[in-house]
Amino acid sequence: MNTSSSKLPYIGVDIGGSHITAAHVDCYTYQVIDHTLKRERVASMDNAETIIQSWVDALSALIPESAEENIYIGIAMPGPFDYKEGISLMQNQQKYDALYGLNVREVLSGRLRIPGEHIVFVNDAEAFLRGELASGSAAGFDRAIGITLGTGLGSTSNCKGEVQDMNLAFMPFLDSIAEEYISTRWFLKRYRELTSRQAKNVEEVLNTADEAVREVLFEEFSTNLAAFLNEFIAGEQPQVLVVGGNIARCWEHFIDKLKDKVADKTVEIRQSKMWEDAALVGAACAWI
Repeated sequence: MNTSSSKLPYIGVDIGGSHITAAHVDCYTYQVIDHTLKRERVASMDNAETIIQSWVDALSALIPESAEENIYIGIAMPGPFDYKEGISLMQNQQKYDALYGLNVREVLSGRLRIPGEHIVFVNDAEAFLRGELASGSAAGFDRAIGITLGTGLGSTSNCKGEVQDMNLAFMPFLDSIAEEYISTRWFLKRYRELTSRQAKNVEEVLNTADEAVREVLFEEFSTNLAAFLNEFIAGEQPQVLVVGGNIARCWEHFIDKLKDKVADKTVEIRQSKMWEDAALVGAACAWI
């Protein structure tokens, strides 16, 4: 991160299932200005007013008084979402149901006193890869794909020229869809099947599971992930794959297994270098 101050007008925002992160971004060096970073918990299954107010609280702290007309905000938002119009289409996804059909751009514009045309929405997986291409693990490569592993499964590619959301989470996979086998949800379900114990997240699984259980979990996870990636890679022919999201922080538990199972050995597989900064940079720099 860049720790210098900035007078640049760009704010990057990352909306997650339980949080909002926002910061000023230098869109010429592709760096987050770290002393401006704000992160707030969001009760994403609460009512619309509670959700919007938590977003406004985080963003208001980054907007100087009487500077509203000069601020440009890029928001990395999970789908489904009408990114052009700024309307939430999320429903029955255990997050943001109360925002369904709401024009988020109009609401934020009014609450923040920012012109609506100064707020742009970007798919969160796209924003992640844009950031990694700019100054992260995909920098210097012409053809890249990215995945984010966490509460959901994000997938994105620039191999057809423009960075685009591939939306592969819901592709048919085994007896369900890909996200059911490649996400935090799968880890917690499989851990419960193996141990009859509950866990809140993958970190807790790592801290409580014995070595044998961890070995089974990551062996099965790497098999599932490789099967998914082999199809993704064959279709896109990338030079590099960048892996982000919270599960990627368990890198040492699955990367060797994954590399063994991925068919195309010419593709470099890299852990995210920027982490959450990638989405902030990718969203804010959509303006330039």
